[in-house]
Amino acid sequence: MPTTLTDRFIKAIEPPEKGKRLYFDDHRDAPRGFGLRVMASGTKTFVLRYRAKSGQARIQSIGEYPTWSLTAARIEATKVRASVDSGADPLQKRRDERAELTVADLVDRFTKARLGELDSGAEIARYFARDLLPALGKRKIKTIRRRDIIGLIEEKARTAPRAAALLLTYTKLLFSYAEDRELIELSPATGIKPARVSKALKPVKRGRTLDDAEIRAFWAGADTCGIHRLTAIALKLILLTGQRPGEVVGMRWEEIDEKAAVWTIPAARRKTEDGHTVHLTAVALDLLRKAEAEVQRLSERRGWKPSGYVFEHREGQPATRAGLSKALYRYADALGIKEHADFGRWHPHDLRRTCRTRLAEIGISQEVAERVIGHKQQGVVAVYNAHKYAVEIRAALEAWERRLLAIIDPPEDNVVSLARAAG
Repeated sequence: MPTTLTDRFIKAIEPPEKGKRLYFDDHRDAPRGFGLRVMASGTKTFVLRYRAKSGQARIQSIGEYPTWSLTAARIEATKVRASVDSGADPLQKRRDERAELTVADLVDRFTKARLGELDSGAEIARYFARDLLPALGKRKIKTIRRRDIIGLIEEKARTAPRAAALLLTYTKLLFSYAEDRELIELSPATGIKPARVSKALKPVKRGRTLDDAEIRAFWAGADTCGIHRLTAIALKLILLTGQRPGEVVGMRWEEIDEKAAVWTIPAARRKTEDGHTVHLTAVALDLLRKAEAEVQRLSERRGWKPSGYVFEHREGQPATRAGLSKALYRYADALGIKEHADFGRWHPHDLRRTCRTRLAEIGISQEVAERVIGHKQQGVVAVYNAHKYAVEIRAALEAWERRLLAIIDPPEDNVVSLARAAG
């Protein structure tokens, strides 16, 4: 179906009910055979159709829209066409390369491309190194079958069902990555249901919280183990305020009103797409001042100007959720992180869950506790209850701070050191 491709045209294309549809570009800058493939799933991919020297018709993928712009795809397709005209067969070359790719090679590619952006990146790498690579690392990815993955998961499930379920999840991510990049035709892990592998793998809702000993070990260890100072402060604030890790690391100074002791998270930065106001206790404010001093120290030493992020590790770059997870993995022993029988090690988000759980423990009502951590109200309550609960939220966080201080620095004579708590 020849046409002149434009961004407006591409955005307006409706996917076919089934299969795929090809639109070939007759723009003057487009090489012969360049076009767009639209799948029933809605995926739109730039392609180049050509005929190899052997006479076989080929369709080479260039890249997905809109990750690839139309202009960039035309330029890349022109390069591929020049290669074809000189006698090369780029699609066969890719097939030859992937035929030699091992699972270990795939893990390496996946690790470099994806793990840095995932909160659980460090944990995924650990599962691959401990379980997947010893069993399948040397195998070529084209030889891996469903039975291989099921066998791996079944073996793990005999001794660690919860870990086996996570291993299956991470293995699916790995092979989906390979499928998306056309390194394999179809992921061998597609459609494998945990419960069908073993009843013990039936998904369990995560409920990991920190006990008193873990809270104490974390709070003290964060100041002495060598973890990045800003990372340590961000993790403490998650536990203290109960807010989402991403909201904490993305905090900006214009969101903070120190005089009123409040932090207003804008709707654009919230998962629930509504604004949320957090009361800042004395320890929270002290931690923020320490973060400000650390950013100032880093910027002066490295010669850049702070851009407004509270946790600015590098010029214009705040800390990340993935960075928090990596730090917890690296300093797990020094932070006293224990392996839970059902949930493994605790993650940054488990600090938020711990705060919510402890609010209930100290007698805060469900209505107020949910407001504290910023859960959006649902149903009739959301429609008819317009009360903001500012006073109650403040009282709840003040009560949680008192309880937290008593945990991390048990008072001998009912005296708790604020300076020691802030670290």
